[in-house]
Formats: sequence, structure tokens, C-alpha cells
Amino acid sequence: MTRPTPAAPAVGSDDALFGPEASDYARYRPGLPEAAVRLLAATQHGVPDPVLLDLGTGTGQVPRALLPVLRELVHIDLVDVNQPMLEAALATLEPVRGACTVDAFTGAAHTFAPASPGWAPSLITCSRSFHWMARAEVLAMVDRVAAPHAVVAIMGDGSLWTHQADWTTALRELIQTYLGEDRRAGTSGTYAEPGRSYQDDLAESAFSDVTEHSFPVARTWRPEDVLGYLRTTSFARPALFAGRHPAFEAEAHARGGVLNEDSVFTVLLARRPGGDA
Repeated sequence: MTRPTPAAPAVGSDDALFGPEASDYARYRPGLPEAAVRLLAATQHGVPDPVLLDLGTGTGQVPRALLPVLRELVHIDLVDVNQPMLEAALATLEPVRGACTVDAFTGAAHTFAPASPGWAPSLITCSRSFHWMARAEVLAMVDRVAAPHAVVAIMGDGSLWTHQADWTTALRELIQTYLGEDRRAGTSGTYAEPGRSYQDDLAESAFSDVTEHSFPVARTWRPEDVLGYLRTTSFARPALFAGRHPAFEAEAHARGGVLNEDSVFTVLLARRPGGDA
């Protein structure tokens, strides 16, 4: 059973940011490293009837990766501010979810309320999206809805904007010639680095028992894949360029070549003190 929305979502969908790029997001965003997926699945070994709450789910990369290895999952809650993303996630999960039920909640993560209150999440994931959220409020919400033995996983590996390599530096400089020096973010405005770390956020939450796991990742990008990826980002999505986006893509593609990225995918696993190791 899948339900695309709960009975009364707390806030409406924010489709302006990534709605038009949902198909590119599903195609071009890198997935999770296999070792990270195995780590997440291992946190649920021995948990009867595991339930996943995926915050900022996008096109459903996390549950799509987990379902084949965590076959005991009985329910998934997907949360995103973007309705087209949720629709893409539901479509992606439908062929592989088996007997697992799925609910989708359109709204900010900290406003989430389960449509199926009987399913307290035992694994709460947030991949490459925690920086967009009201983090303290999100962790307080998780404390209210999560099972006593729940594990919170906050994950990510930066972006091509932050990656340090000759080709990403050149790409960032090209974007800046079109959009200005400051990194663009959201539907308007610029990006500001968080004033504190995720570890600090967790230390002041109910989930203060934290372990950090790092997984090296090597990727090779084709120019067309980079352009597809950029269309899904808040700093280089097409709407920011207005009529100059085709010129930007032509100039970026012309630089071509084999583009290698050596990155690190980091997973913070957080539990309530005294929870299962």
C-alpha cells in the first residue's frame, strides 16, 4: 500500500526549487555507497518489524537502496517539501517495496506527523539534506515519534561546489561568472555555512550517543552527467540563469575531459544514551 499524502499535511509543497528537475535528480544524483547501505541495514539487525523514516527523501535514494538488503522493513515514511520529488520516490519504490507499506508526507521535516501512528520509526535517515532543515526542531520531532531503540543516521559527502579539484574549481569559477561570487541557494538568496556542526546538534539532542563512519568514494563524471547533476542543485539550477542557461551549459560541456572525484561519504549514527550499540 502506498499513500501519496497524509490526511492533513502540516505545510504545503515547495515545488519551486526542484520540482522541474525531479527526473534529472533521479538520474544524475550519485547514490549511497554500498558500504554505507550495509551499515544502515546492520543497525536494524534483531529489530522486530523495522520502520524507516527518511527525511528530505528527494527521489527516494535511501529507501531504494535499503529495501533489497533490509527485507524485514515493514513500513517507510517519506518526507519532503517537494511534491514532484515525492511522486518520483513513490514511483521508484513501487516495483521493489513488496509487502512494505509506504506513506509520503509533504512538508518541512520538523512538522512531520505519521499517517500511521502505530509505526514508530526504528531508523531515521537524512541524506545530503540536513543543512536545509530546522535541525534542532527536526531532532525534537524525531525524539517524539521514534521507537526507544531508534537510530538516527545523518549522511552526506558535500557537493561539486565544495569538492577540491582542478576541474571543480574551474567549474565553480564558471558558475560564478554567470551568477556572481556568492553561492546561490534556495529559490532566492545565497548559501550561508551552518554556524555549528551536526555533531553539536546531536550532542544537544536526545540522540547524543554518536559514532562517525567514513567511506571513501571514487567517481568518474562525464561532462553530460555533470550538467545533469548541476541542474538538480540549488547553486546552478536552470532558473537561476534565466535565458543564459543554454550558453552556460555549452561552455561547461566544451571543457569536457575525464572528470574524477575522490570524496568521502560520512555517516553519523546517533542513539539515545543507553540505546543498543
